[in-house]
Amino acid sequence: MRDWHVKHMEQTLVRFVTGLSENATRWEKRLNKKYGRIGKVCKRLEYDIKHGVEKKQVYSFLQSIRTDPSFSDVRNREGSMIRLDEIQEYFKESPIYDLRQVKPYY
Repeated sequence: MRDWHVKHMEQTLVRFVTGLSENATRWEKRLNKKYGRIGKVCKRLEYDIKHGVEKKQVYSFLQSIRTDPSFSDVRNREGSMIRLDEIQEYFKESPIYDLRQVKPYY
């Protein structure tokens, strides 16, 4: 099941970074407006992370989209680099805090 979530994460990221085609139908535009926004994409990715995908895997896949020659067609789409930066900012590697070490204010 974990492999399914890894594949789903990859497909979700590629679909988001690629964006809509220039000749998208009204139905595709409507679905993109409803499900293709950054909030919904992050929600789907968080679901995949909850079920076994690691944040490091998400971040490394984002890096591979940015640098791998096999994703050159994705990078050449209009606005793709902006969307890639947007999603990468959300999943930026941050230090892991141990909540037991955080002292309460009271």
